[in-house]
Amino acid sequence: MATGAVPTSFMGLKSRDTSLGFAKNLDFVRVCDLKRVKSGRKRVSMIRNSTVELEPASEGSPLLVPRQKYCESVHKTVRRKTRTVMVGNVPLGSDHPIRIQTMTTSDTKDVAGTVEQVMRIADKGADIVRITVQGKREADACFEIKNSLVQKNYNIPLVADIHFAPSVALRVAECFDKIRVNPGNFADRRAQFEKLEYTEYDYQKELEHIEQVFTPLVEKCKKYGRAMRIGTNHGSLSDRIMSYYGDSPRGMVESAFEFARICRKLDFHNFVFSMKASNPVVMVQAYRLLVAEMYAQGWDYPLHLGVTEAGEGEDGRMKSAIGIGTLLQDGLGDTIRVSLTEPPELEIDPCRRLANLGMKASQFQKGVAPFEEKHRHYFDFQRRSGQLPFQKEGEEVDYRGVLHRDGSVLMSVSLDQLKAPELLYKSLAAKLVVGMPFKDLATVDSITLRELPPVDDSDARLALKRLIDISMGVIVPLSEQLTKPLPNAMVLVNLKELSTGAHKLLPEGTRLVVSIRGDEPFEELEILKDVDVTMLLHNLPVTEDKNGRVQAGRRLFEYLGDNGLDFPVIHHIQFPSGTHRDDLVIGAGTNAGALLVDGLGDGIFVEAPDQDFDFLRNTSFNLLQGCRMRNTKTEYVSCPSCGRTLFDLQDVSAQIREKTAHLPGVSIAIMGCIVNGPGEMADADFGYVGGAPGKIDLYVGKTVVKRGIDMEQATDALIQLIKDNGRWVDPAAPAED
Repeated sequence: MATGAVPTSFMGLKSRDTSLGFAKNLDFVRVCDLKRVKSGRKRVSMIRNSTVELEPASEGSPLLVPRQKYCESVHKTVRRKTRTVMVGNVPLGSDHPIRIQTMTTSDTKDVAGTVEQVMRIADKGADIVRITVQGKREADACFEIKNSLVQKNYNIPLVADIHFAPSVALRVAECFDKIRVNPGNFADRRAQFEKLEYTEYDYQKELEHIEQVFTPLVEKCKKYGRAMRIGTNHGSLSDRIMSYYGDSPRGMVESAFEFARICRKLDFHNFVFSMKASNPVVMVQAYRLLVAEMYAQGWDYPLHLGVTEAGEGEDGRMKSAIGIGTLLQDGLGDTIRVSLTEPPELEIDPCRRLANLGMKASQFQKGVAPFEEKHRHYFDFQRRSGQLPFQKEGEEVDYRGVLHRDGSVLMSVSLDQLKAPELLYKSLAAKLVVGMPFKDLATVDSITLRELPPVDDSDARLALKRLIDISMGVIVPLSEQLTKPLPNAMVLVNLKELSTGAHKLLPEGTRLVVSIRGDEPFEELEILKDVDVTMLLHNLPVTEDKNGRVQAGRRLFEYLGDNGLDFPVIHHIQFPSGTHRDDLVIGAGTNAGALLVDGLGDGIFVEAPDQDFDFLRNTSFNLLQGCRMRNTKTEYVSCPSCGRTLFDLQDVSAQIREKTAHLPGVSIAIMGCIVNGPGEMADADFGYVGGAPGKIDLYVGKTVVKRGIDMEQATDALIQLIKDNGRWVDPAAPAED
């Protein structure tokens, strides 16, 4: 974080830049100590009892944040100490395992179907299951569901998911173990995304209304020993919160704290917080701000972690790994859900893999030796962009293509793959678009070779030359380049080879790629100041028990920042043979994503000896896209379905993806109902939302533009809407063999 704190007693809201969800020039002070006053037309926030020392979130940033911690340690994984919250018979908090949960997709009124689904979820090993409860009939069904499960000897805690229905929450609190309320729509004005002005009187009156509506539920939860989740969602903030804070992590925290203050006033403490968003970067920032405020207040409530509307398949797993995994590496999180547009029981396995990763990191307290951290931006995303290679005068090869300006993908290539060069070219390019250069948006930027083909292997050598000619980076080990030199190749060296001077045997001007762990003594890194380095590969094995790859990366970037070294850094993640694909996705998303969401790094290099080449390439691009670095395909914000869903979400999602997957830069939200409609798709360009049984509403951004479209015509209508807004391109013709 930047230095130069600014003590202050009041600050104001000036203008907003919501590209990443942050309110620009909005000062984040102790929200529990804020008192709003009017001064002419300008609102200011006044601290009542104390002055909080603030500092810029990053150098030159107008966003001020408290000079305070958001986790126990930045150099090792230490689980944040929380109180224990009882959810039925399951204790939740830092003294207990990270709890796994999911949500049913059945119609809650279908008692038998819901009971059957809960049993399948429990049999898969979930600790908690959530059920949507949208009306009185669903609330009545909950009593039957609970009784039926008890009769079948299933005592898994049940959570009621409540939106817009305080009376329903009161009813179901009599039988379920936990109530989830969304502060954005429980008692506040339903968000219409209008620009509203609130006087201080109006604002205070709505707060009084919230307390009046929320208090009976808190008292009932106390009476029956229920737990509660105060679950804020980035896209469903109320108009009142939006008018003051924008759709920002700052607004998310304030929205949740309003409800928490009421709980505390009534001496109710059996609750947890969540700060969900479909954008992992925003989600991470919101949780950090929340925890920073809890540290300032001395609060110790547990956290429920999740990336909402993550999607399906590898996309959903990757987004969840980036968001949830990043926080787990900092010791944050006590229960998690991986939200997938898949049957709920399929969420349990990736959820468990993530939880195990987080528990192992905290049990071993994985990390590195303590270091002072001054450069990382905790609360706002700012890219630390390395200086990309440039073509030097007199060179025949243009090296600028070996790294992408937004985020690079490196791949390992075997000699066998070089023997089928045409297939290799297609894999490296990912897609060939007629009329576009070979290196289009989804092209791998550099490849590495463990060994070079013999000098007399003309076909393999020609394949490498062709790749270099179109500015593909080719990286080879030092020993190979010394014995079987490849013209214009980059050479991989380690610090020991640099220190012995072995690299000096190479021709003058050879591009060097240096492999670094990140936990070396700083004096061993001093040699980097005297070497012309093309890029660094951050390579600390993920299999080590004690050394934390995330913390080692932070330490490395501190050294580079302190010494003004702007080499591009590629995160090199190596997995052993036999690694399950979900472990690979989750491991890469956690170990590299936790650094990339802070702007630390310029690309990814994933290696696994027994994994398919295309799978590794797609995983790498998915990781960069999930970290909002490089957009190479259509982005989908897809809800996981629940009892509110008005159509077959998995089938419709597959149909839409089939027809729109070729639109990089376009984001499409596919939502089962209005609850997961405009309020939950804050990042999407276009929305496909269930409005009524058999009917679809279409959105541009958060604005509905067409209502009540028959489902049979809805996908075509969505495509036409994309065309009408100038975002459609025709799919490319398949490349010829």
